[in-house]
Amino acid sequence: MGAMARPTKQLRRARIWLDVSIIGIQFPVAIALGYFFGRWLDGMFKTAPWLTIIFALFGIAAGFVNLFRITAQAGRAEERLNALEATEEGKNGADPDPS
Repeated sequence: MGAMARPTKQLRRARIWLDVSIIGIQFPVAIALGYFFGRWLDGMFKTAPWLTIIFALFGIAAGFVNLFRITAQAGRAEERLNALEATEEGKNGADPDPS
C-alpha cells in the first residue's frame, strides 16, 4: 500500500501546482479581454477612450479576483492534503514528527 500511496500524494501535489500555474495565463487574458471589449464598445459608441479604460480596469479587477480565488483554493487543498497525510501516517504507526 505504501508504494501506491506515494504516487497518489505526488499527483495531488502536482495538481495543486498545476492549478496555481494557471494564474500566469488567466491574469493577462482577463486584462486583454477587458481592454479589447472596451475598445470595441468605444468604436461602436464613439466614446473613446472611456469604455476602453473602464473595461481594462474591470479586466484588472477580474484578474485579481481570479488570483485571490485560485491561491485561496490552492491553500485549502494543501491543508486538506497535509491533514490527509498526517492521518495516513497516524494509521500506519509512523511518527508524525520525525524531527
